[in-house]
Amino acid sequence: MKITVLDCVSPDRLTEKYGPTGNHVIRWLSPALPEATIDTVHVAGGVPAPKPGEVDGIVISGSEKGVYDDTPWMAPLRAILEEYREAGTPVFGICFGHQIMADVWGGKAEKAHKGFITGAREFESPAGPVSAYVAHQDQVTDVPPNAQVVAGSDYCPVAALAYDFPAFSVQFHPEYNRGFTEDLIDMFGDQLMNADQIAEAKSTLDADVPAGLFGAQAAAFFRGNIPR
Repeated sequence: MKITVLDCVSPDRLTEKYGPTGNHVIRWLSPALPEATIDTVHVAGGVPAPKPGEVDGIVISGSEKGVYDDTPWMAPLRAILEEYREAGTPVFGICFGHQIMADVWGGKAEKAHKGFITGAREFESPAGPVSAYVAHQDQVTDVPPNAQVVAGSDYCPVAALAYDFPAFSVQFHPEYNRGFTEDLIDMFGDQLMNADQIAEAKSTLDADVPAGLFGAQAAAFFRGNIPR
């Protein structure tokens, strides 16, 4: 099984300290999916995404960009998403990935009036409440007609989507940990939030976020949708 992570993050102070975002996703997913070979391509750096048939599954990472931004790499990403859907290639999206999948496949993502939200937040899921790290202002506001909401919260009603073709996505960041999230707040919080919002975000970091959050679900998604 070959899985490719489409890394949609441009280099910044966090990637300088922790490495490329695609590597975070690999470290998160690999323990739950040991039979897979997982690599990453930096689509935000202009590297083309693999074509259907060249890979068994795709993960789309988060990004500092929104689906409405005019970047050279986003139009090709939109086009390849349509190809993946037509070919039945399983696609799993995280944060920006969640948003652009919805936006391409008949829904809508946009800036939310609640402002930038980060730290740890609780979501309701079929398995009950779960805490996860988040970092976003954009949200899916219109659900695609072929998708079902499977997790949400008061501040983010569309926190996870399951499609009626091989696609699944989450607004939260299962690949994050506390240290990374705290550094994100320290490095970029003053550009995105006021002092009270920064203090509130930091106050959430003691939440009980499960190690390997959603890794088993993502692995089951790929195993269940890759032809044998």
